[in-house]
Amino acid sequence: MAQTILIVDDDPVQRRLLEAAISRLGLTVVTAPGGGPALDLLLSPRGETISLTLLDLVMPDIDGIEVLTKLRAVNQEIPVIVLTAKGGIDSAVEAMRAGATDFLVKPASPERIKVSIQNALKLGVLSGEVTRLKKKQSNLLVFDDLIAKSSAMRQVIRLGQRAAQSNIPILIEGESGVGKELIARAIQGCSDRAGKPFVTLNCGAIPENLIESILFGHEKGAFTGATDKHLGKFQEADGGTLFLDEIGELRFDMQVKLLRALQEGEIDPVGAKRPVKVDVRIVSATNRDLADHTRDGKFREDLYYRLNVFPIHIPPLRERHEDVQALAQYFVARFAAEENKPISGFTHEAMALLDSYNWPGNVRQLENTIFRAIVLCDTDALDVMDFPQIASAMGVSPEARSASGTISAVPATRGTPSRNESPYAILGTDAADHMRKLEELEAEVIRMAIGRYEGRMSEVARRLGIGRSTLYRKLKEFGLDVGEGTEEEDDMPEAKRASA
Repeated sequence: MAQTILIVDDDPVQRRLLEAAISRLGLTVVTAPGGGPALDLLLSPRGETISLTLLDLVMPDIDGIEVLTKLRAVNQEIPVIVLTAKGGIDSAVEAMRAGATDFLVKPASPERIKVSIQNALKLGVLSGEVTRLKKKQSNLLVFDDLIAKSSAMRQVIRLGQRAAQSNIPILIEGESGVGKELIARAIQGCSDRAGKPFVTLNCGAIPENLIESILFGHEKGAFTGATDKHLGKFQEADGGTLFLDEIGELRFDMQVKLLRALQEGEIDPVGAKRPVKVDVRIVSATNRDLADHTRDGKFREDLYYRLNVFPIHIPPLRERHEDVQALAQYFVARFAAEENKPISGFTHEAMALLDSYNWPGNVRQLENTIFRAIVLCDTDALDVMDFPQIASAMGVSPEARSASGTISAVPATRGTPSRNESPYAILGTDAADHMRKLEELEAEVIRMAIGRYEGRMSEVARRLGIGRSTLYRKLKEFGLDVGEGTEEEDDMPEAKRASA
């Protein structure tokens, strides 16, 4: 799940050189031969997969400045690094004013390109996070700001968008950590109450003797210690939304007063002489089965039907595996930028491990797991060994590193290799015991051959039964970094090497 870089250059030689340099960083590369095709790609749905753009300034169809201007009109966040053979100050200033993140003069060294890309990706992630935090703080978060790739979550979003068009009471159901509050915030952000107060209250965390005061407020001198007038959550949320989290934990006697507030649109602050009118949209949430609570007499039936007018159920993370990968990549980009680490993604084994795990703590657990892994990781990709707790829970043991520096995740139940088993044995299944893709197996065979024959590429090609040109093409195709290798033998003519 490497991040994707778009290279835009009309010179095919430059495109190939840049593609080779960037592929060695473990990043996925797509190319465009000019400004027109680049804009078509960036402005299409596929453009959402592009993490960064390397843009040539001088092109025959649409120049880089025009591409940058049109892109910035619809997307302010994607980082753009401008490259040009004209390294004048005027060109650099023009590009930066148009919205470029960085400016490189051709020919740029691979190290300079690497540093620029890493800095731009970090800046893009942090910039996007700041934008989301600002929207959350100003109560303008919308569904487009959420990461939801699975069909189950798309259905949740469709329901949320419908609910946002009215003031209907909403009950969001789901396990702890699935993101109920984010859905509630997005509902407000898409409604006519966007930008108005969004007040949250965890009904299970209120001291029993303060519930009424916290919900409805109190007047000065209403009880011992009431030295000042206090506005309750209902009045704080006036004109906006009150989010009642864990509503099933609310004390039974307070449920009666909450019901009256919902029915009459007014509250009675403690010690007040007359009720106070409030205009509040109620969104409640629970990780319990309120229907069972109601049947057991633990929750008022009339309040249940008042709150459960428009139910929205958020499925647990284990039922939406498409979101695991998208969320994991988002958390990696975010925490790698925050911790200043050059980590771009996962090995295939690590992602298979995460994808097959049950995630009882849902998104919150995934977020904390990725954060811990980022702190542990010393390479440019998270591997199985960076998730010891998950690997242990799944019965997976990290085997010794191969020549490529990746780990093969082997289920512990398969036992240890026998004495006659080759240390270069290849697993045809992943951590979830599903068959792996042919290209993954082919890449692993090539990595193992390179390690076994110590980087002697001619010997590797001969043993694999392919030509050297085919081998190098596959290395490029799979994004494999050979390292230093043994160049002396590779440079020998075939006959001379045979005699040697």
